[in-house]
Amino acid sequence: MRTIHVDEIVDNVARLCWEACYYLPADIVEGFRKAERTEQSPLGKSIISQLIENAELAAEQHMPYCHDTGLAIVYADVGQDVHITGGPFLEAIQAGVRKGYEEGFLRKSVVGDPLLRVNTNDNTPAVVHTEIVPGDQIKLTLLPKGGGSENMSAMKFLLPGEGEEGVKQFVLDTIIAAGGKACPPIVVGVGIGGSFDKVTAIAKESVLREIGQHHHEPHIARLERELLELVNKTGIGPQGLGGTNTALWVSVETYACHITALPVAVNIQCHAARKQSTVI
Repeated sequence: MRTIHVDEIVDNVARLCWEACYYLPADIVEGFRKAERTEQSPLGKSIISQLIENAELAAEQHMPYCHDTGLAIVYADVGQDVHITGGPFLEAIQAGVRKGYEEGFLRKSVVGDPLLRVNTNDNTPAVVHTEIVPGDQIKLTLLPKGGGSENMSAMKFLLPGEGEEGVKQFVLDTIIAAGGKACPPIVVGVGIGGSFDKVTAIAKESVLREIGQHHHEPHIARLERELLELVNKTGIGPQGLGGTNTALWVSVETYACHITALPVAVNIQCHAARKQSTVI
C-alpha cells in the first residue's frame, strides 16, 4: 500500500491546468503541419499557418493558446494499492483546478447553476471521471473542453439495422451541422455502443487518443479512416472558410450494447485540442 497526500494531487492538477492551456500537444502541432502541407485552399493554408504560429507563441510566452480555457474535465486512474491521506480525493481535484486557473491566469468559464448563470469565478466544479485500476500510482489527465466544440457534439440512438452506414451518416450530419462553429480543423471522437451515458463518455475519451494512433480492431481502424475522408470531403475547411482539412483526426471507441440499440455519440474537439497527463 502506497500513501499519497492530497496536497500532491492538488499541486499536480493545478500544474496540468496551465500546462494544458499553454502548450498544445506535439501530435496536434504535427497534425497542423501535415494539414498545412496538404491543404488545397490558399486561405485554409494561411489559417493553419497562423494556428502553428499561435501555438509557438503561446508556448514561448507561457500564455493560453485560446482565450476559452474551457470546462476542466479530469480523468483520474487511481491504483487500488493507493491510500490517499489528508482529505477527500474529489475535493483535492477541485482545489487543484481552482488553484491552476487562478495562478495560471486562465479564464473562468463555469456557472454554478445552469439556469441562474452565476459564474463561480474559479472554474469549478470540474467534471471528474474516476476509475480504480491495478497498481500503486495515480494517473491524472486534464482535458480543458472549450464551449464552441462541446456545444456542437451530439448523441443519437440508431436502429441496429442502420449499422455502419447509419453511424457514418450520423457522424457526417453532426459535422456538417457544426460547420465553422466548432473551430476546425477539429478532432472528432466517436463512441459506438454502451448505454445513454456510456456512449457519450467513450466518445469524449476517444479524443484523448493521439493523432495517428488507430483503434486496435482492424474494422474500427478502417471506419476511422473512412470517416476522416468523409469529413474532409465536406469542404468546411479551416475555421469553416473552405478547404480540404476540416478534421485532423477521427478516433472511434466501442462498447457492448443491448440487442435493441445502436447508440452513437460524436464529441468534437476544436483545433485547440488541449490535453495533459501526469503520473503520481
